[in-house]
Amino acid sequence: MNEDMIRLGHGAGGLLTSKLIRQSVLKYFDDKILQRLEDAAELALPYAKIAFTTDSYVIDPVFFPGGDIGKLAVCGTINDLAVKGAIPKYLSFAMIIEEGLLIADLERILRSAARTGRAAGVRIVCGDTKVVEKGKADKLFITTSGVGVIKHDLGKEKIRRGDRILVSGTIGDHGIAVMNERLNLGLRSNIKSDVAALHTLTRAILAAGKSIHFMRDPTRGGVASVLNEAIEGTGHGILIQDTALPIRKQVRGASEILGLDPLYIANEGKLIAFVDRKDTARVLRVMRGHVLGKNAAMIGEVTDGPAGVWVRTHIGGTHPLLQMEAEGLPRIC
Repeated sequence: MNEDMIRLGHGAGGLLTSKLIRQSVLKYFDDKILQRLEDAAELALPYAKIAFTTDSYVIDPVFFPGGDIGKLAVCGTINDLAVKGAIPKYLSFAMIIEEGLLIADLERILRSAARTGRAAGVRIVCGDTKVVEKGKADKLFITTSGVGVIKHDLGKEKIRRGDRILVSGTIGDHGIAVMNERLNLGLRSNIKSDVAALHTLTRAILAAGKSIHFMRDPTRGGVASVLNEAIEGTGHGILIQDTALPIRKQVRGASEILGLDPLYIANEGKLIAFVDRKDTARVLRVMRGHVLGKNAAMIGEVTDGPAGVWVRTHIGGTHPLLQMEAEGLPRIC
């Protein structure tokens, strides 16, 4: 394929996405806040410190086991604020609708988004609607922006050697559920997307103390991409244990059939936290006491080196967990 053209992989959250942002986008948008490349920007106002984020959702199909594009858009934006240590307050909701979409389907999606916002205590206060000709889009694309009040100071620069790495639950559920539905694979399983708003979970674990240094939700590119991004430029390494990874048997089996690694598969209702080792047991206990963290696990730690992310296997060997060029499943969120 012509390297001068955009490919689907440029939107998949891997190396292609990173190169596109660093080599093209940041060439023109050079604000120092944007340069941090965090899921939410930290903005200091005279009366408060706020988090501001924006995201677009192009998932195919728009309805999938466990959710739909409306719920996904609201939860995804809430989560980008929550893992920044913010309390989500307000969202925008903009749509690009393809001609021919059933109004009943649109209202089903809007009803789901509204219900999700109300349940989270987040107000949807502005938006926009555009319609394009049939064949010029794919049913419905949604863009949301969110604002929250920052209550906890988190950042990758706070990551320290010895930090333990926690994941709030089973990984790969969302990607496998969507792939099974999209490709009509007929895999016999009850796998559903894990899409959920994480703000009550982040609030609970942050209230447990000041020992959480960094959080991120592992969406596009999965756990592997988040871990690589977290230590990029820090000089640290990460060592994770493959036997500690919480993966559903059905997800592991489907991944093997499809030739995928669950560590690279998207999640929409999980978070990764870097926690001071002395408080790991307490934070993990709080996580497991929350409905969204009952399968939480400690999967590894931050080391002095070697640089990069490494996996220790059940037989004692280690191998690098590299940033993939592109995720195997585009349009996952």
